[in-house]
Amino acid sequence: MERITATYYIETPYDPEKAAMVLAGEQSSGTFVAVPGETAELKERFAARVESVKHLETVSTPSIPGATSSNGQFNRAEVKVSWNIENFGTNLPVLVSTLQGNLYEITQFTGLKLMDIELPTSFGASFSGPKFGVAGCRKLMGVETNRPFIGTIIKPSIGLTPQQTATIVETLLTAGIDFIKDDELLGSTANSNFYDRVDAVMEVIQAHAAKTGKKAMYAFNISAEIDEMQKRYEKIVTAGGTAAMISINSVGLSATKKICDIGALAIHAHRNGWGMLTRHPLLGIDFKAYQKIWRLVGVDQLHVNGLQNKFWETDESVVASIQALQQPLLQQQNVVPVVSSGQWGGQAFETYQRTKTVDLLYMAGGGIMAHPMGPAAGVAAIQQAWKAAVDGLSFDEARVQYPEFNSAAQKFNSK
Repeated sequence: MERITATYYIETPYDPEKAAMVLAGEQSSGTFVAVPGETAELKERFAARVESVKHLETVSTPSIPGATSSNGQFNRAEVKVSWNIENFGTNLPVLVSTLQGNLYEITQFTGLKLMDIELPTSFGASFSGPKFGVAGCRKLMGVETNRPFIGTIIKPSIGLTPQQTATIVETLLTAGIDFIKDDELLGSTANSNFYDRVDAVMEVIQAHAAKTGKKAMYAFNISAEIDEMQKRYEKIVTAGGTAAMISINSVGLSATKKICDIGALAIHAHRNGWGMLTRHPLLGIDFKAYQKIWRLVGVDQLHVNGLQNKFWETDESVVASIQALQQPLLQQQNVVPVVSSGQWGGQAFETYQRTKTVDLLYMAGGGIMAHPMGPAAGVAAIQQAWKAAVDGLSFDEARVQYPEFNSAAQKFNSK
């Protein structure tokens, strides 16, 4: 029978092998004491199995509260534990409850992070993954394979009327943008009813597409209760839209999958709340494991932060996240990494050098709207930066060759 294997980074005042056994028992057939019915046959079939324990280092200070150490030492290790898929089948909420669940509360651990998941090939039959992915999104937006998608976010995040939003969208369309999205804070507000906003925005998108042949993608934020999400989804489809945005950590696995399964719109997955899940190095979940869960759900685009971003995440972590999304998963289409946070064309060079891909959505807000020569020059500057990066030009060489990029560098470059 196939098994799912999870890799954990743990810290414990106990022997790591014994702590790993507690983990395996707590998350399968066992509890803190033997109970009637927990037969050898039952454990053989349903008990989790410790596959390996790799000792890493010993520290003198616990990472989070937990059991005290008799000798003042806390052991760190990489632990692999596997489960028979009969335990949960293809039920994603139960799978996640198994892989995480109460683990973070077990007193034997002063640190625990889910680092990776190894999925059986049979999951490919139940989880088809993204309906559009990289290739489908390129087709929807009319973007060739030699450059990334260039996108932006409507700002101010909240407070604009539908018509004011549509006016900004019209400016961005004229500038040559590929992708625009609602901010995650904007749902349906007192002065921006969701349905009115869809009508106003799609009117200008459709008019621009009829005139130019290029139809930009706008991801409307449909995050809400599931029934309302479905209504908003249907509104976008009826209006001729091509995408919806979901705050996946707020909405949850089942609701997001329900929407993804419809398959008529590309799903832009915003991971707001991500820092709460991963910022501590010994608590939560690593992106390598996180992204596999959401690819099973079927999202088409997933945020990864950006190099030299305005948040806490390191460049190394961002690069690892992009690379994780580049790895094949169950013969699914690849998800589009969404690079954002303080981006302008200047980060394109290192982003390309370290990832060697243009299959990403490069999001810039101020880097486009605040360009000294206007939004059209802001879009052009980012396109120029990426072309220069792919062509092997340096940052300084690109400044000489491209006036719009040079103007952006004069304003945004902090080096």
